[in-house]
Amino acid sequence: MSRSPQLRPHLRPSLRPFLRQAGLTLPEMMVAIAIGLAVLLAAARLLELANGAYAAQSDSAALDDAGRYALELVGRAVRQAAHVDPLQLDLSAPLDVLPARLDGLDAISLGGATAGIGTPLTAVANGSDVLAVRFPGAGAGPGGDGSLLDCAGFGVGAGEEGWSIFYVAKNADGEAELRCKYHGAARWSADAVVSGVDSFQVLYGLDTDTPRDGAANRYVNADAIRALDAALGAGLPPQELKRRTWWKRVVSVRVALLLHGARPIRNDRGGQEFQLFGPAYAAGAAQGDPGTVLREDALPEGLRRRERRLFSATVALPAGAL
Repeated sequence: MSRSPQLRPHLRPSLRPFLRQAGLTLPEMMVAIAIGLAVLLAAARLLELANGAYAAQSDSAALDDAGRYALELVGRAVRQAAHVDPLQLDLSAPLDVLPARLDGLDAISLGGATAGIGTPLTAVANGSDVLAVRFPGAGAGPGGDGSLLDCAGFGVGAGEEGWSIFYVAKNADGEAELRCKYHGAARWSADAVVSGVDSFQVLYGLDTDTPRDGAANRYVNADAIRALDAALGAGLPPQELKRRTWWKRVVSVRVALLLHGARPIRNDRGGQEFQLFGPAYAAGAAQGDPGTVLREDALPEGLRRRERRLFSATVALPAGAL
């Protein structure tokens, strides 16, 4: 006959049943651990998804802001190319002998301290271009009246020549960035506009009609304009070439900017193709214009899984631009 366990007589009756419990069995413990691990893994996955969604949204917002800001800055600079201050206009000097207000280079980079665009460097960021805008100042004093600003935001006074030059160069971390080059009070300088540039491309709308009607008949790159000038300038004196240069027939500027985010947040390996000026240009003239068609799988491995945005704009020059 088995002896039932004896309860301690000094314990209260309500506590006596707990003395019979001996803990969890091994199967019960394993089930509890499995459930706990499942809950932990689900929570970690949810946290990872939430963090990825936040990173994607943050990168997307940053790219949108950067792209809009860059296009607005370039557009403002191009429109200033047509400015003429009537109070400073010398009617005795013909305007058509002045230098063209627009200039550019294809698949070239620049240095920030050199003058203008006369010292080109090896291109970076998939053959990115250079866009140069010059404009006269307005108002008395070194900074003028504030109505005309270069791309760095500094005013240009009457009698001075302002410059806004856009090009792509790499910073100290090796990241390609769109830069604004300008002539300061004593020297040339350059500031970053936006970083994470995959390609910066420029086309120029030419008015080829005679007489001119102010509408672009075709869009070409800077190399094509230089080739037209080379054919035009054969046998012409320099002053005549300056008057008749094709740069003075540019009536609009088309800009395309492809940017990437700061982090590799996409799950795919990146195989998208970007046609910066659309399929029509990609099918023809883009063959000789590097950077206007870009495939992600041709980029370095560390850049393929970045978020990307393509920004483009066409800026018409006001009537009177030279």
